[in-house]
Amino acid sequence: QVQLVESGGGLVQPGGSLRLSCVASGFTFSSYAMSWYRQAPGKERELVAVITTAGGSENYADSVKGRFTISRDDAKNTVYLQMNSLKPEDTAVYSCNALSIVIEGTSHWKYDYWGQGTQVTVSS
Repeated sequence: QVQLVESGGGLVQPGGSLRLSCVASGFTFSSYAMSWYRQAPGKERELVAVITTAGGSENYADSVKGRFTISRDDAKNTVYLQMNSLKPEDTAVYSCNALSIVIEGTSHWKYDYWGQGTQVTVSS
């Protein structure tokens, strides 16, 4: 059974830090690109950061560049999001996503899994 379980959210003051974790099970974690998304009330879901397999590359939304860092530990089947210099506009539910696209000849398969999310609230 595939599971992605996020933790580490909470209430933090502006300028503070949080570290989110997402523990995966039920699939070959190292074969999947891992991402963090967020969704604030009344807004569209937004891609925050993505890390490719083996940590080959990372990409970030412009709104979090220089403040957030995504990393992964394949031995622990875990992806992290270190969030520094938090702002009230970072308040959202943060969810992790695992994605793999397998191509064989002219066929392809997409494997796409989501966690339930963890609430991050930045407020004084």
